[in-house]
Parts: sequence; structure tokens; C-alpha cells
Amino acid sequence: MRNTSPLLRSGLTAAATAALPVALAAAPAAAGPGISVSTTGTTVSVTTTACAQLNGSWGTASLLSGAQRDFAQGRQVALSGSGSGQSAAWSGIAPGTYTVIVMCSNNSTAGTQTVIVSAAPSPSPSPSRSATSSPSASPRGVMGGLGGAVQDYGTATLVAGGALVGAGVIAAAWFLRRRSKPYRF
Repeated sequence: MRNTSPLLRSGLTAAATAALPVALAAAPAAAGPGISVSTTGTTVSVTTTACAQLNGSWGTASLLSGAQRDFAQGRQVALSGSGSGQSAAWSGIAPGTYTVIVMCSNNSTAGTQTVIVSAAPSPSPSPSRSATSSPSASPRGVMGGLGGAVQDYGTATLVAGGALVGAGVIAAAWFLRRRSKPYRF
């Protein structure tokens, strides 16, 4: 019979339990009203619920190209909307990477987000009358993208993730080391 202490057997559970509060504490830091940026063709739009109306103004949004670093350098548009949400949009934007910054009318920053504007698709030649349509010939392809790669995660989130990975590596090494030893009576 193998007699191991419950504390030793639950090492992995204890490591995961210790790392869980760190991961949960990091999640609210990334949450909040902030801003939401989207693109449709050559139009970039931003929405937020973080701003309050002050002296008839909700605030201003600025679109910065890669070389611009200051809010004042970007293309500025006044926010419009209501208490349930404000928005701004820029049209005719050239392909590239841009940063959107929203400043509320009380001079607080509602949020900053990076967005990628892709080139407009080139028109495809229309199929001849003898060609038949098949799913593989459809102009719709895989809608790939960067996913979360453009989202800026906070330091606490990255530290929590590193701690979880580290705990997993240590637990795996401990498990494999214990497994390689012969059974003792």
C-alpha cells in the first residue's frame, strides 16, 4: 500500500488555488466601460458609454496614424449620442494601423484602442454563363484576423498568466519526478 500525505497529493490543486485569486483580481483591471472600435471598409467608428455630457458636449475622439503620438495630432471628431452611448466615425481612411483615443468633456480618457484598417477588396471578375457556382468558388473565404493580438492586456493579467504557467511547469515536473521513483513499502 502506498501511503502519501494528502498535502503532498494535493500539491497541484493547492498551486492552482493559490494562483486563482491573482487571475481573478487581474480580470476587473482590464474590464470597465472603455471604448469599442470597429472598421467597415475604409470607415473607422468608435462607441463608448464612459462619457457624461458637460456644457452640451460629450467629448472628442481622435484617430492617430502610426507616426502620431499626441491626441492633438490626430483627426478629431466630436462625440455624438445620448446618455446610453456616444459615438464618432471617420471615413475614407487609408489602410494601416491606427490608434483611437476618446477624451470625455471632463478631460478624462475614456479609452485607447488600436485598430487595423485593411485594403478594400478588389472586384473579382464575374463568372461566365457556363461556369457553375460551388462553395469553393465563392468569393467568401475564411474570415481571419488578429483576434486578441491587438488588445492591450494589463501588467497584472500578464503576471497572473505567467504565474499559472509557472505553477503548471512546477507541478508537471514534480509529478514526473515522483512517477519515476520505484514504489516504496
